[in-house]
This record gives sequence, structure tokens and C-alpha cells, in this order.
Amino acid sequence: MRDLDDDDQVDVVVLTGSDPAFCAGLDLKELGAGGANLGLGSSPDGIEPGRPWPPLRKPVLGAVNGVAVTGGLELALHCDLLIASERAAFADTHARVGVMPGWGMSVLLPRALGAPTARQMSLTGDFLSAEQALRGGLVAEVLPHEELMPRAKELAHTIAGNDRAAVRALLDTYRRIEADLDGPGFRTEAAASRAWLERGFDPAEVEQRRAAITGRGRAQTGR
Repeated sequence: MRDLDDDDQVDVVVLTGSDPAFCAGLDLKELGAGGANLGLGSSPDGIEPGRPWPPLRKPVLGAVNGVAVTGGLELALHCDLLIASERAAFADTHARVGVMPGWGMSVLLPRALGAPTARQMSLTGDFLSAEQALRGGLVAEVLPHEELMPRAKELAHTIAGNDRAAVRALLDTYRRIEADLDGPGFRTEAAASRAWLERGFDPAEVEQRRAAITGRGRAQTGR
């Protein structure tokens, strides 16, 4: 992301996944084997707590091509604009796994969908379909799967064809307004996540639940 932000030939970043998933979050086998991939709340240099990448001057357009689950949903929520394939599905399974979010889920999900829907998703771990995400305002468009990437490129070209300085200034304005609203929330979530880990997270419990978590998700998404 830093390289893309520094590249003067790039005006818009398009983020997507490798079919059939956008991103399924942390590897539950690795998490259950010891929890090393949790990172224990650490962030790489230059990245603020609650964020997966440093702030970019350029728009990040997320093209959600399949399931976006837990950490994968947080990646999507950090995009400036989201469009989705009809095959997309969204879920926050932190409660199912038994971990706390650390990339802004509890801040960004209610902002995108409203507090009642966000709380229902987080407390149940149930999936939201692409059409439900569209109706709720999480994504701007839902497309036939084969049309997703052409539409993402079309939108990127449209944005890149506008005045570069104006696009970046407008995006910065949106982000600064959101930061005024959400800044304390990211710090609260980061502190809650650290406290949860320090209280004694047991990776073995994840391993015990892993099959049920995976099976329940497949049953809900039909995949």
C-alpha cells in the first residue's frame, strides 16, 4: 500500500481477492495451534492501531468477489468504496472464534450498516448476503460475478479521469470528518482487544470450535 501511494502513476487502488473468497480472515488452524497470527495487538511501523494499512492519499476501491469474513470484513470496511459480486457474503465471526476485533470492526461496521445490524452481525456471527449488504448501505453496487472486475476498473478509470487534486482533497475531507467521529472508537477497541489477550486467550479453544465455525459458515453461504 505504501508503494502504491508513492507511485505517481497510480490514482486509484483496487483491492480484491482470489476466487472464491475475498478474504476469510485469520487462518483458524494457525490460530488454534498457538495464536501467533493474532499479532498480540502489535502494528507495523507507521500504521495506527485499528488499521490494516497506513493512510493513503488515494481512494481504495474494494471489489468483494466472495466471502469477506472477520478480518476480511475489516479489510473491506477500510476501503473508501465497496462494490460486490452477487457471490459476496459478509460476516463478523469474532464471537464464534472467541477473539476480539483489532482492525476497527466495532467502529466501522455500525457506521456502515447502523448499530442494530452491526450488533446483530457481531453477536450472532451470521452472514449478510450481497443483496442485504446493498440494502443496508455497506456496498454501493452488486453485480453478476463476471462483471465485478470490469465494473471496478470502469469506476477506477472514472475517478482517475477527474481532477487529481480535487479527488484527493475531497477524500481527505471525508476521512477527516469520519476521524473526528470515530477516532476515540479505534482507541477503545484497541484497548479492549489488548485487555482480552492479556486476560488469557486460549488458542486450544479455537481449535475445538474450528470445525463447527467452518461448517456453520458453509451452511449459511451455501459454499
